[in-house]
This record gives sequence, structure tokens and C-alpha cells, in this order.
Amino acid sequence: MRHYLVVANQTLAGQPLADKVTELMAAGPCRFHLVVPATHPHHHMTWTEGGAVALARERLDDALVRLRALGADVDGNVGDERPVDAVGDAIRAGPPFDVIIVSTLPPGLSRWLGQDLPHRLERRFALPVMHVVSEVAVRS
Repeated sequence: MRHYLVVANQTLAGQPLADKVTELMAAGPCRFHLVVPATHPHHHMTWTEGGAVALARERLDDALVRLRALGADVDGNVGDERPVDAVGDAIRAGPPFDVIIVSTLPPGLSRWLGQDLPHRLERRFALPVMHVVSEVAVRS
């Protein structure tokens, strides 16, 4: 059974990620663990750490319901606000993962792509990284 670690935030409810999960399930038995970094909302002028965690928890809960409805074996957690640290924590706590899936907004809109997150994760954790791009930001 393959174990996939998915890191996403604004794109967690996007169709491209659901399509990737469906594609991977069709390829064989697999489990998914979602990690949602509790990053502060970029489009809000004021925010609190508790608010960022609550928003990430809401997105996670919605995604778990949606992906389970597709038949996915999935769980998840809210992680550190820094995506690399959130992934590292999940890797240390979870089962051995086979692949990291990074879901982002398109280039130009994505802060994570501006930080070269997919390549940074691949280098730091020596795991293959799949990159999924969502065309539309899903905001709560």
C-alpha cells in the first residue's frame, strides 16, 4: 500500500487535488495524510494565530469529508505555519511516506511556488514530490 503525504491550504478543496487523489486510488491501494499549514490569511489585514489554526482546521475537516466521499482512506492534521516544518513534523509522526503531494495556486499567485516549496521538500526529505496546481483559490 502506498502512503501519500498531501500538503495544501487554499487549494485543499480544489478539483485538481480531488482528481489526483482519484487517479492515485485507481492505480492501487493507498492511504493519504493531509497536512494543512496554519499560515496566516494573506488577504486579511489582521489575524491571530488562533484564527489561522481555526481556518486551517475548517479547510482540513471539509477536505476529509470530501475525499472520504470519493472513497479515499484519508486522515490529516493542522501543521506548523511554515509548510516545510509542517511536512517535517508529519513525516516524523506518521508512517513512512512514499510521495509528497504539494497542491498550490498557479505561478504568480502561489507564495509556496515563490518559495520553491516543491523542490525544497524533495531535497530536504529525499522523497518524490508531485505538484498539483489549482486554478482557483478557495477562500473561507
